[in-house]
Amino acid sequence: MGIRIEKTEAENFHKLDQIINRYKAQEGMLIRILQKSQEVFGYLPPKVQAYISQEVGIPISTVNGVVSFYSLFSQEPRGKYTIRVCMGTACYVKGAQEILDAVKEEIQIGVGETSMDKLFTLNASRCIGACGLAPVMTINDDVYERLSPADIPSILYDYIKTHKKAKVTH
Repeated sequence: MGIRIEKTEAENFHKLDQIINRYKAQEGMLIRILQKSQEVFGYLPPKVQAYISQEVGIPISTVNGVVSFYSLFSQEPRGKYTIRVCMGTACYVKGAQEILDAVKEEIQIGVGETSMDKLFTLNASRCIGACGLAPVMTINDDVYERLSPADIPSILYDYIKTHKKAKVTH
């Protein structure tokens, strides 16, 4: 059974073919293919999972099982910036819940949701291994340490400002 690819999706599926061809023969290739595919599509919708399943010869249930198991993967569209508030024990004891509440209030979304402008996705994560810096929050690859709720508005404003500048220059 073929998967119908719309014209608007053709470029991304072409990139997906390149990813599959590059990693298909490697051991443990499924996770690598899923990671790279998520970079292309922004998330892993059922259609992409089905395509990967078909092209690498792995049952769709196995592909979806891996996607569902790892918090790294998303089956829903994500924002440009993914905010992760560490809820590990050290962070929690030092105020991670207050940090999470401050982020929720500032961008008006709940955990697991993406803002309407597709700028932010909010996640509460398990321990990220930076207990000495607690409480910790990451935004994409940036790490913010020893936070207080008062720090949140200015941190988020920097991302909003950067996004607006990028839109103006394009």
